Amino acid sequence: MALCSSQKTWIVHGILAGTAIAAAIGARAYLGRSKKFRSRVVGIIPARYASSRFEGKPLVQILGKPMIQRTWERSKLASTLDHVVVATDDERIADCCRGFGADVIITSESCRNGTERCNEALEKLEKEYDVVVNIQGDEPLIEPEIIDGVVKALQVSPDAVFSTAVTSLKPEDGLDPNRVKCVVDNRGYAIYFSRGLIPFNKSGGVNPEFPYMLHLGIQSFDSKFLNVYSELQPTPLQVEEDLEQLKVLENGYKMKVIKVDHEAHGVDTPEDVEKIESLMRERNLS
Repeated sequence: MALCSSQKTWIVHGILAGTAIAAAIGARAYLGRSKKFRSRVVGIIPARYASSRFEGKPLVQILGKPMIQRTWERSKLASTLDHVVVATDDERIADCCRGFGADVIITSESCRNGTERCNEALEKLEKEYDVVVNIQGDEPLIEPEIIDGVVKALQVSPDAVFSTAVTSLKPEDGLDPNRVKCVVDNRGYAIYFSRGLIPFNKSGGVNPEFPYMLHLGIQSFDSKFLNVYSELQPTPLQVEEDLEQLKVLENGYKMKVIKVDHEAHGVDTPEDVEKIESLMRERNLS
């Protein structure tokens, strides 16, 4: 799927906000010593079979290929990634991925979310990496340029330990809890993420004139921070919203956000598969 030049323009800002907990001091010391700042990058696609909304989602066929394969193929096109692996606790997914040539890391069933799965996979990799990109397996049309964008955002933001991407939210998706919304400050750092509409106005409805932002889900971490993250206890906002990135913000860490021109096409329910296939046919994508 080709992008125009404006779609490859990343809006990357810097900020000074929040206070990191004591563990962040050690991470920043590490960052300050790095000669080649965050240069070694691995993309990890966490995948699990069990899902309350869509069991077996990674293996669903999209125009003749498993969705996890389409995500992996798109990810391999990103120029900033030195390596791409699939992390799963399910042998059905592992066998499928090995069949199309992907490297697979088997993780434990105890991982509570994709970030913890990425951390376990990172520990099992033979090589060391500075940046870990958590690539959502249910984004079969992910743009390689978006992956590169979040990596570069983290590389140029030494005060951040995490980076992610947003795009414009369609008004009709404003009240959909499956579409996560994001607000940022005027220097490009995340303030909050929510399944509800944010900001929320007094009328109680969606303002079609307001530039709401949709979280695309892809996120990159400084690898040292990923170890810290796994040791942090669940936080109230994280649990209430069921959004793992809120644990980062609640503990005072900085999260860089880039805005991109991208029409999100994640697969959250079985009904989304037909939408993806129709779009691919329209764009002559095989």
